Amino acid sequence: MGAADRLESTREAICRAAVDCGRDPASVTLMCVTKTFPAEDVAPLLEAGHRVFGENRVQEALSKWPPLREKYPDIELHLIGPLQSNKTREAVELFDVIESVDREKIAKALSEEIARTGKRPRLFVQVNTGAEPQKAGVLPESADSFLAACRDAYGLKIEGLMCVPPVGEQASPHFALLADIAARNGIAELSMGMSSDFELAIQLGATYVRVGSAIMGERDYPASPPATAG
Repeated sequence: MGAADRLESTREAICRAAVDCGRDPASVTLMCVTKTFPAEDVAPLLEAGHRVFGENRVQEALSKWPPLREKYPDIELHLIGPLQSNKTREAVELFDVIESVDREKIAKALSEEIARTGKRPRLFVQVNTGAEPQKAGVLPESADSFLAACRDAYGLKIEGLMCVPPVGEQASPHFALLADIAARNGIAELSMGMSSDFELAIQLGATYVRVGSAIMGERDYPASPPATAG
């Protein structure tokens, strides 16, 4: 089975999971995570009509997506990996959604770049639901105050939350925690669930699921990579 066939199978699984829990399948958006895969591997998905993609690194995305966007201008591109403040300008220019807002330095840099350019990518806050020291994201107990600072101090509109549960733990408590934080802060979008657990994430309210290996196949990393979001 090629990537386009696996894409269709994943779409069908998302539809079934949504219907099974009484949700409209249209309320769940499939994001295909294409980090480490070259443009030629992405092309069959674009030809099959898919348009929502996630990338982990600004520099990799810069080398891959501008030429694809010339041919497919309706692509929706998400940054799902950590954002460094010195990459803010490139991120605002390239991405439609930045899911990894997680500290005030980034909030300030985004606010300044948005004011400078007038470009307004949609913004999600990443929550480190497992409080893992090696992983990006605001801690759950600090999420409310950070969201308030984003809105009040930096004038940012936060549309969603994102999380990456710890490897080896049950994902459902992390998804439920993210949904609780979103509900009490009036946030509608939840980016949660990956190849192994997106059905569970849909049951717990995901509006975006980030599916990489189930569509693209296993990645051939040159070295041990850090934990990432897809």
